[in-house]
Amino acid sequence: MVAKSDFDADDARLSAYALGELDADESRAVEALLQRDAAAREFVAGLRETVAQVERAFAEPTAERLDEPARAAIVEHARGERVATASTGNRLRVVRTLLAAAIVVAFAGGTLLVTQPWDKMSSITPWQSRFYRDGAGASKIERRGPSQALNAPGSNELPKLRELGYTMAGEAAGGPVWRYLDVGTGANQPATSLTEPSIEAAGARDFILGVGGGRREIEQFGTSSEEYDSIAEHIFRRTLDEALSTFSIDVDTASYANVRRHLMSGSLPSSGAVRVEELVNYFDYDYAQPSGAAPFSVTTDVFACPWDARRQLVRVGLKGREVHAQERKDSHLVFLIDVSGSMSSADKLPLVQRSLRLLTEQLDVRDRVSIVVYAGSEGLVLEPTSGRERGAILEAIERLESGGSTNGGAGIALAYKTAREHFIEGGVNRVLLCTDGDFNVGTTSRDELVKLIEQERKSGVFLSVLGFGTGNLKDSSMEQLADKGNGAYAYIDSIAEARKVLVEQISGTLETIAKDVKIQIEFNPARVQAWRQIGYENRALAHQDFADDTKDAGEIGAGHTVTALYEIVPVGVPFELPQVGELRYQTPRDEAPAARGDEWLHVKLRYKAPDGDVSQLLEKTVSSAAASWSEAPLDARFAAAVAGFAMKLRDSEHTRELSYAQIEQLALEALGRDERGWRREFIDLVRRAGALTR
Repeated sequence: MVAKSDFDADDARLSAYALGELDADESRAVEALLQRDAAAREFVAGLRETVAQVERAFAEPTAERLDEPARAAIVEHARGERVATASTGNRLRVVRTLLAAAIVVAFAGGTLLVTQPWDKMSSITPWQSRFYRDGAGASKIERRGPSQALNAPGSNELPKLRELGYTMAGEAAGGPVWRYLDVGTGANQPATSLTEPSIEAAGARDFILGVGGGRREIEQFGTSSEEYDSIAEHIFRRTLDEALSTFSIDVDTASYANVRRHLMSGSLPSSGAVRVEELVNYFDYDYAQPSGAAPFSVTTDVFACPWDARRQLVRVGLKGREVHAQERKDSHLVFLIDVSGSMSSADKLPLVQRSLRLLTEQLDVRDRVSIVVYAGSEGLVLEPTSGRERGAILEAIERLESGGSTNGGAGIALAYKTAREHFIEGGVNRVLLCTDGDFNVGTTSRDELVKLIEQERKSGVFLSVLGFGTGNLKDSSMEQLADKGNGAYAYIDSIAEARKVLVEQISGTLETIAKDVKIQIEFNPARVQAWRQIGYENRALAHQDFADDTKDAGEIGAGHTVTALYEIVPVGVPFELPQVGELRYQTPRDEAPAARGDEWLHVKLRYKAPDGDVSQLLEKTVSSAAASWSEAPLDARFAAAVAGFAMKLRDSEHTRELSYAQIEQLALEALGRDERGWRREFIDLVRRAGALTR
């Protein structure tokens, strides 16, 4: 018998909870309702998903002004939807429509991404594009857009749609139309050939990618300077030859948000932008809370591999101790903000300001905020100010303007100096760097910046990095700075992501519960013939570094979950590795020892207290029988689906036979409780990636 739902869709607390506007007591009351009522959970998840979609749309950097007639049309459309119904689904549809209209009205004089009415946008297909160099080394760009007829758009929309290569009703609608737009001059030029269009990308020219899903996307080609480190995927290792895997944990999530940004704009990310562990760790998993003195729990399991039935997966999961808002330590936060000229677009400094306003609203009398800015030079624009003086903090954030070059090294030095001079003993002392990572004057070398950060972290001040923007994103630099600064790296592509990082996960973002966390796994050759780690390629440590307390490793924040996956080949399964040839001085080992044959692996972890210098050791042996795929925990299966997706995006040889449709099905079957809608959003990204590869 299905339990009757007792929630009221008109309860204002539900929308306030979805928007993160309830206090702790009210939130607990709503969460109790959500735990017992599936309909209420679905209702709130739908609200959050809608808010996230609309907020991401408004964060787009190339938004067009929404004129008054278009705004009025949207509001009128919303009024027309105001129909009383008894159905939860219809109620949710009404709420979504009214929410969209409310945001449009609230942003009067603000932006909407195209002037084309929303109900027309569904018929527009994004352009396809690729960037390459020809035989002579010249930069080339290809754009392919549909010659699709649209139904009588308004006169103010005709020029823009024609620029993008669309025909109107009554006009000739032939085959594909190739066009590019020089944004600097507004000149619309045809491609040199309709059969093999290729146009040289000269200068700092922007190209229109196209219209789709209610958005217009702009991206630079030819002079685009986004930087990603190359990643060499872990290979299989024969356990008899190498039984140890040693690495530093990673709680960064920037790669997931950046991958989402690419897919939402209609393009596949470069392989260097896809760090498997960051996609997996973007999601929360239902690991047990820690007990005893250890600041985190350890969960392990072995289960069937979804992309190769002959193999199995090993999951090692950590769960940091929760710290509730009222238990949070006193803090001194230094907002270090890049205000250089490269930060002028809407998805950079304006989004930084909106994000920091969200964070400021969470602070209270226990907190102090300082603001340091840098461009060609650096400056302290706000002395340490109590969190109860929100007006002064918000006013300082609002006054920020962009312009000039980027002396990031000088800004970092001043931020640390400010943090040291107002250090809170036993509290949270953190620099929060907001930038696109484009350091172009002063200390510009990544190695020099890393040395600066490594020196400064000895003071006990930690560094977190929030990346913003497109076109010149220096992902590789920002990831390494956060790594060496004892902090995490997140990429903020929308105000919804800012709310996730700075509101919903504020304790984990700001408060470290363990530092220099290392994991070392020893595989038993009696059970495991070969193994490979999935992800964490740039977190590998030398085996001797595991017990060396002078070696830096990753940090885990309050409430954070960390997941590591291994693909293993059980003993007895046909498997061959490339041979290295006969060795002169070594005796090959051909047989696995029989001792302790029921154990799969042995896990060791080392960690330090946030203010400690000596590590503690945790150990755990995994000997349980491997579960079938259907018997594996839902969280384990969802994590495996995310890992499979990340490897598929990277064109991994291990997932060549795994389709995006299969990944979508794996994730759907393991969806579980998804109160915030993050997992449903992931499934949408899988579908988008699949559509882009057809």
